[in-house]
Amino acid sequence: MAHHTGHSDDAQLAALGHEAELKRNFSPLSMLGLAFAILNSWTALSASLSLALPSGGPVAVIWGLITAGICNLCLAASLAEFLSAYPTAGGQYHWVAVISWKPWVPILSWITGWINVSGWIALVASGGLLGSQLIVGCISFYNASYEPQRWHQFLIYIAYNIVAFCINAFMNRLLPYVTKSAFVWSITGFVVISITLLACSSPNYSSGDFVYRAFINETGWPDGIAWLLGLLQAGLGLTGFDAVAHMIEEIPNASVEGPKIMIACVGIGVFTGFVFLTVLLFVAGNPEDVIESSAGPLLQIFLDATGSRGGSICLLIFPLICLLFATTSIMTTSSRMTYAFARDGGLPASRFFAKVHPSLELPLNSLYLTTALVVIFGCIFLGSSSAFNAIISASVVALGVSYAIPPAINCLRGRKMLPARAFVLPGLFGWIANLIGIAYVIVTTVLFLFPPDLPATGSNMNYCVVVFFIILIISIVQWFVDGRKNYKGPQVEIVGEGIIDPDSPNGYAGSRKSYEDGGEAEK
Repeated sequence: MAHHTGHSDDAQLAALGHEAELKRNFSPLSMLGLAFAILNSWTALSASLSLALPSGGPVAVIWGLITAGICNLCLAASLAEFLSAYPTAGGQYHWVAVISWKPWVPILSWITGWINVSGWIALVASGGLLGSQLIVGCISFYNASYEPQRWHQFLIYIAYNIVAFCINAFMNRLLPYVTKSAFVWSITGFVVISITLLACSSPNYSSGDFVYRAFINETGWPDGIAWLLGLLQAGLGLTGFDAVAHMIEEIPNASVEGPKIMIACVGIGVFTGFVFLTVLLFVAGNPEDVIESSAGPLLQIFLDATGSRGGSICLLIFPLICLLFATTSIMTTSSRMTYAFARDGGLPASRFFAKVHPSLELPLNSLYLTTALVVIFGCIFLGSSSAFNAIISASVVALGVSYAIPPAINCLRGRKMLPARAFVLPGLFGWIANLIGIAYVIVTTVLFLFPPDLPATGSNMNYCVVVFFIILIISIVQWFVDGRKNYKGPQVEIVGEGIIDPDSPNGYAGSRKSYEDGGEAEK
């Protein structure tokens, strides 16, 4: 049966205008491992506690995660419908091309593609940044006289990305095993750290009132806005679930398994994140000490709970290696996204970046591009840490915007634009999920452009808006230089009369008809 499914997957991809060049090496479990390694929720949430603790305190940490979790599940379910109908590595820009109004297809697809590609490349930088912060925190934890320099962090950041590049370039066939290991390692770390912290600090826990109701605001913003700004932490811990779409050409039975994995990775992320953050807050000592600690909030909480420096460092090994897995998986996805967009002519020198290396069986040139840009981002960090932080928050904003565009267009067109597919959000439920997801993206996109503290100065200014603006300017200039003439967008008319395959589990037959129905609806 596996062979048969592989055949119908490749035929479905051919109907979308692409030849199957990448091997379908990933099983559903290894793909879930990849998606979960990228969300890496409990690690990313705990490593970025410094975003939410001063900006709402425990209330922002716990209830912010629940809020962002529900909204991201709505977004994941909304995109899962598209993935089920059109399982192609292009993801959002391809779906936008399929459902947009005919005259607007090239420009809308182009902008979505550019936002998505830049969001993914910026996200690669986040793994190395969080990892280097934890390592520098470890050194100052053990050596009070150590003065952390930016270039120390820069070198650790480069090391993270070089290791990720080597795994991606030379161990492509082993990647499914790497991502399975990432999943097992992450869940093990989650369980081990939670049990250790609770056991070591028994019976001296913080009160439930502190964990679920304490509000801290050191930002200078009004309380409501401070709490909303704290959502950036949860946003970072739950973003990147579209990885499944960009890797979809590498799993069998894609249109059935892909949507399940996309929703499952967010669900597991919210659950593990909620439990882990609750544990951290129950064992945290004085919140002021945690916020001010030079070692970083996570290491300070480990020390408060265990009372042992050695024990704290041992526990920190789990998130450190999780972040290496995350960097590797994000780099894999980023290279596939870049490859897919280049394959459709969306990038400068598209032919070069759309090449698949014959013996390594992966888009090596796209991998080079991702790695080179991530190193350049690191050089920006040498000049200004706030500019680099802006790149990280811009990745969350850019990915969020790319998630909202396909369901927004589909809602504007009456949710009638998708063909028969395996995964369907029924009637009213589909509308509610789409609209909640779109509203969340609009609110957070505006808020994440605010400076984190008042009064805003040159050093604490949020440069995310500048980064996002630069991306838009480059994509618009590139559109007039090259895209307007050459970019037609991905192929949207299904070739032939759809693929009639009575044994196919994905119900893909008759797609041409549904496409034309959508066109009729438009007239």
